[in-house]
Order: sequence, then C-alpha cells, then structure tokens
Amino acid sequence: MSKRSPPSSAPADPVALARAAMLDGVGREIASSFPGITRLGGQIVAALYLEDAPLSMDELSAMLGRSKSNIFTNLRALDAAEIVERHRPPGARHDTFRLRGPYPDVIVGAYLGRLRRVVLDKCALCTRSLELLGDAKGPEADAMRDKLTALLRKYERFALVFGELVPVTEGPVDLEKMIDDLPSTLLGSLAAFAKRALGGRRDQAAVISTRSNLRPMKR
Repeated sequence: MSKRSPPSSAPADPVALARAAMLDGVGREIASSFPGITRLGGQIVAALYLEDAPLSMDELSAMLGRSKSNIFTNLRALDAAEIVERHRPPGARHDTFRLRGPYPDVIVGAYLGRLRRVVLDKCALCTRSLELLGDAKGPEADAMRDKLTALLRKYERFALVFGELVPVTEGPVDLEKMIDDLPSTLLGSLAAFAKRALGGRRDQAAVISTRSNLRPMKR
C-alpha cells in the first residue's frame, strides 16, 4: 500500500504574498539604482511605504528579520541619498525613520539628483583632464584631446538638458503631475521625437496609445 502524501499546508495569506513581492521588487530596484545601498535598503523603503508610518530600528529589524547593525548601515546610506530621514517625536526615547516624501516621488527625486551630480562631475573631470593635457603635442596627445573634447561636449549637452527640462531639486519629484501638466500636443510631440531619436517608427495608433497610457481617464 503506497504511503499517502501529507496534507497540504494552509494556503498562504494573499496580503503576505503581495507584501513579500513588494519588499523583494523594491529592494532589487533600489539596490541596482543607487550604489552603496543594498537590497535590504530597498526593502526598508518598501516597508516604510507600506507601513505608512515612521518605524524604529527595532521595528524594522523585527519586520525584515535582519540585524539592527545591518538595518543601521542601510539607513545611513538611505539618509545620505536623501531618501529617508531620522525623526524623534517629543518625549520619545528612540529615533524613528520615515521617507522624505511620498513614494515613488522620493526615489525619482533622489535618482534625478544623483544623475545630475554624475553629469556635473563628469564635466568637471573632462575639464580637469584637458587642463592637465595642456598644449602637449604629438599623435597620442592629439587623440586624447579629441576624445576628451568630444566627451566634454556630450556631458555639457546633458547638463543643459537637465537645466532646462528637469527641475533642480534635491527632494521628491512628482513625475505623474509633471506628465499631467504637459499639454497633450507637446506630450505627443515628445513621444514621437523620442521614438525617432531611438531609430524606430511610430504610427498614429501608437501615439494615441501612449497618450492614453500616460494620462488618467476622465470620468
């Protein structure tokens, strides 16, 4: 007589499954976007968003099943990236931590701020390298000068676009509101231009689809 398989365990809690998926997904996304922040740091962001309230290190440690030292290390990195902030309510004995703004606006703002700093740093790097090269002569120096000049021109154009199109802010950026505030004609033109710049073709149906996806439905 064959052995009967043990009864299956109770079905998993759908809320717990959804929460675990969010913790894992946000953790991976933030770790890949911000050097120095691990997947645990991203999970802290997701936990603060889902809890919708400030949390202490003890609470985060218990919630995520990680040591307080690991939690603290990632909180410091998140604070340096201006994603979370420390807070101590009047009369409280311990600090709590909260997001600096709504999610995902706080991540968009932090990422744009980081990208802007990278572009400016690269402009400064190219300028400094050209100064060091000076008036050096010879094929090797000429080749180096050409490369540095081309790279500086590229980064300066990036910096110009950031200065003209992207808000100069170190805080949360409401990307959805920015999209909603764009005139529909401009939105369609930008979408078509981006498609052409990437070397693809765009028909009218695709333009209409893009507009409907980016704008909320009117009721």
